[in-house]
Amino acid sequence: MAGQGLIHGPLGAGALHVCVDMQRIFGPGYPWAMPWMERVTPAIERLCDRHAERTLFTRFIPAARPGEGHGTWRRYYQRWADITLEKLEADAVRLVPALERFVPPAKILDKHVYSPWTEGRFDALLSGSDVDTLVITSGETDVCVLASALGGIDRGYRVVLVGDALCSFVDETHDALMELYLTRFTEQLEVATADEVLEKWR
Repeated sequence: MAGQGLIHGPLGAGALHVCVDMQRIFGPGYPWAMPWMERVTPAIERLCDRHAERTLFTRFIPAARPGEGHGTWRRYYQRWADITLEKLEADAVRLVPALERFVPPAKILDKHVYSPWTEGRFDALLSGSDVDTLVITSGETDVCVLASALGGIDRGYRVVLVGDALCSFVDETHDALMELYLTRFTEQLEVATADEVLEKWR
């Protein structure tokens, strides 16, 4: 689904590229592999290459062992016992190689739930900064991107989703969420292409 573009104007110096969970654990060979990851990587690379110092990579860090976690996360890690730190090789939570090279100057924020906001470190990182806009890429469109975008909206940030730099596990839910973004958050969220973001983020 095509986005409506940057309807609220160009991006300024306060924009931050938030690349959500572009990790090896979501790549080929893992149960959580996102089929589109390799397709969207070049667009994300272009954004990072231009704005590495204004890029933040989030990383989803699973529980240490099966059945660990608070509340329903305990059940979650019983279901996904093979996706726990004691079962995975150490490199699984690292960024994909194509993007790891941008750190530094890009920064990394680790989280243990879908949202980067819940544990407080993202708020602390942005506190007192000039950031007023979040340019969000990667995946999943219908899980961690959703949580990242809603948290930004709640805090009053301008949120821009880069439509051709988003990926998910299931096409149908990706499409459903793109429709939701475009129809329910018209004043608070924009969907643009990587080309438009690069052209209008100076």
